[in-house]
Amino acid sequence: MLVKAFITCLLAASALLAQNDWDEPFPPHRIAGNLYYVGSKGLSTYLITTSKGHVLINSSFERTVPLIRTSVEKLGFKFTDVKILLASHAHNDHVDGSALVKELTGAQVFVMQGDDKVTESGGIGQYRYKDTWKPVKVSRVLKDGEKVTLGESTLTAVHTPGHTKGCTTWTMQVKDGGKTYNVVIVGSPNVNPGFQLVNNTDYPEMAADYAKSFRVWKALPVDIFLGAHGAYYGMEAKYKRFAQGSKENPFIDPKGYHAYIDDREKAYLKNLAEQKQKAK
Repeated sequence: MLVKAFITCLLAASALLAQNDWDEPFPPHRIAGNLYYVGSKGLSTYLITTSKGHVLINSSFERTVPLIRTSVEKLGFKFTDVKILLASHAHNDHVDGSALVKELTGAQVFVMQGDDKVTESGGIGQYRYKDTWKPVKVSRVLKDGEKVTLGESTLTAVHTPGHTKGCTTWTMQVKDGGKTYNVVIVGSPNVNPGFQLVNNTDYPEMAADYAKSFRVWKALPVDIFLGAHGAYYGMEAKYKRFAQGSKENPFIDPKGYHAYIDDREKAYLKNLAEQKQKAK
């Protein structure tokens, strides 16, 4: 019953058109070890701190970069110490602010192959959407399984395409309380409204890419479950437990991760079947 209730809440909270909380501040907080949340209520941004500077995942919108900067500084870190900027995928709600972050910090921008040209062009060439942003120079084009290391931390870029051609799930290990945890930051398993899985001439591999990505997600070792949007992993409820002094870290949630991925795969398969039926 708890898992079903959890999934129901996730689906309600992550409705793709419900964007009222994208600009709303949310308390920055430590997730575990040197991994922190510094995003808005609706758009996830993560900070990984090291002795050689910091890594930031997702710049969100240009207009929300000041919110991210404020969150970083509230935690006691310098925004100008961000050395590497990463992204979940090349949609404007995750990369619109990348040029500004680079301007303010001098950070290098690393992007998965498949999203690199879209990122650099400022949105030109993305599937389905016409949103644009300030172009930003990509310092390094990543391939599946490549490592990004800064100081004591190493992240792995896991290619999980479908949502975009270069959609990236980030994994890493963090040490906290004498234990080591596997972190998974899901890029996106969602088939957005209007995505064409069947007879898609712009992105013919879309359905196959989703299928491949679900196989990858189900096989990843996971302790700490995170995602490109907090609604993926029930961030608000988990943060509330955290703020109330929960003895157990609420972000450690492998069961919730697998429940979420299973639910999203079922939604994908349902969508695929319906589109195939209509195409007959």
